[in-house]
Parts: sequence; structure tokens; C-alpha cells
Amino acid sequence: MQAPHYLLLRVTLGLVVLVPGATLSQTPQQPLQVEGRIDAIVARTTGVEAGLGLSVPSGIYMRTGLVAGIGAGRHGLEGRTDLISRFSLDPFRQSRWAPYAGAGVSGRYRTKLDGGSHAYLMIFLGAEGPLALGATSGIVPAFEVGLGGGARFAVILRRGINARR
Repeated sequence: MQAPHYLLLRVTLGLVVLVPGATLSQTPQQPLQVEGRIDAIVARTTGVEAGLGLSVPSGIYMRTGLVAGIGAGRHGLEGRTDLISRFSLDPFRQSRWAPYAGAGVSGRYRTKLDGGSHAYLMIFLGAEGPLALGATSGIVPAFEVGLGGGARFAVILRRGINARR
């Protein structure tokens, strides 16, 4: 039988090793990223749309999400839904601005006069900006250019994720 002080020492060592790991594993993550955006899709009939997007991590460098937009085309109301994945070259916010690239599918819903509804493959390049100096969360700007149903240009305000993109 072991002396009580050896048992106490083992329990203390066990707690010192296990508790920090358990505490870190319960640090709240921010997997859902929300964004608001304004998109211009320049094609035979151009449209401008306001959109809302949600994305979740699908790996260290990837985020996958859904964007829905509604706006005005040449002949009236139009909308779209995009299912996208974007690859960040700086997933840990080591630089103030970080380039990213992405691809996905887009459904564009327009009047027959504007060409009707169609599905498109899309590709895009973008750059995401920094959090405010010293901030661990907040809103970050992003800019995109791409192709999919026309040339696409977007200005985005995204929820910044602490130490992640």
C-alpha cells in the first residue's frame, strides 16, 4: 500500500496534465461565419443584388457556404443562390490582407426578358481584410471578382473570426 502523500502527488500530477487540455478543448469556436454583400453580375443583362451568406469550416484552409441574393435586373426583380467553397491562403490571420480563391454553382433567377433562370458554374478570386487593430472579433471587408453567369464583382462585410479566416 502506498503512502497517502504519494497518492495525493499522483492525483495532483494527473490534474495538472489533464485540466489544461480539457479547458482548451472547451474554448468556444466560431464555426459559423455570416456575411452581407453587394454583387454586380455583368452579362448580356446586368443585375445588382444584395445578399446574405453563411459559411462553415470544411478543413483548415477551406470554408463552404451558401449565399442568397435579391436585387434588380434590367427588366425587374432577380435573385440567386450560390453554393461555394473558398480556399484561404492565410487561414490563421498572419497577414493583414489575405487572398483566397473559390468555386461553386450558382442559380440565377430572372425574368424571361432578362434571359430566364439558369444554373452556372462559378469561379472567383478575392481578398479578405484585417480585423480592427487589437480586436479579436468584428467585421472585416472582402472584395471578389469572378465568372459565373457573367463577370461578377462583390463588396463583402464578413464576421471576423478570432485567429482564423
